[in-house]
Amino acid sequence: MAYGPSRIASLQPSLTVTLNAIGELGRVVACTKYCAEVVAGVEDGERLIIHDNWSAKVEQILAARPDLVVASVPYRMESLAEIMKAGVAVLAFAPNCLEDIYRDTQFLANIVGAEQRGAELIDYMQAEIAAVRRRARASQPRVRVYCEEWGKPLIHSQRWVAELVAAAGGEFVGAPGAQTTAEEVAAGDPDVVIAAWCGAGDRVPLERMVEQRGWRELRAVRERRVYCVNDEYLNTPAVTLLDGLRAIASALDPAQFGETARGLRRIAD
Repeated sequence: MAYGPSRIASLQPSLTVTLNAIGELGRVVACTKYCAEVVAGVEDGERLIIHDNWSAKVEQILAARPDLVVASVPYRMESLAEIMKAGVAVLAFAPNCLEDIYRDTQFLANIVGAEQRGAELIDYMQAEIAAVRRRARASQPRVRVYCEEWGKPLIHSQRWVAELVAAAGGEFVGAPGAQTTAEEVAAGDPDVVIAAWCGAGDRVPLERMVEQRGWRELRAVRERRVYCVNDEYLNTPAVTLLDGLRAIASALDPAQFGETARGLRRIAD
């Protein structure tokens, strides 16, 4: 008999990524359409594909007959309450930093009886981040980096992104997760601008963003150091963040880390 829950409904791509990384994707009987963007093969007909964790209907989730629903912020408390009223267990996460992500990874692994694989995944993530940090320390002086996870209103990327920026040799500008304005960003005149809008994939319109905000005189714009990083690489708190880290490192120091990191796109001339 399988240990722990055998039918999991995952309402967040990061949790589907983690279950896949520890070899437990077979337990997932339902996941969101966004999970398909980061986990190949989830649309193979073996599981129900539902809407995101904010708009998915309770009836749609329960149709998969899960014995556990896993979710992560942002989620609708009302929906989770309805699921629990139906007698289904709910496990909800709210990570803010890399340490939270490691803890959540191990907790989820423990739930499905994959303690060792969870620990190995965490060790791998920490080793990869440490390796980038060592290379960055031997490289150029730290640069000031503005990272944005949403454009209307402008919202700084989350704390774990700030930690990745630091590992890649940069200084994160502003308060992680807080709103800001185009004027405040311009006043800070960052060396590098990185946009990773939630749900936008690689489609952030960098040229239009610069024009509409009056950023033509920013140092980052003059030096063509404005980038889009694939949404899922910075906004999915799981092992996918390593791709985001490599993209950040490439943007900050292409001489050291190369200019062709996966998921990184530079503003046009």
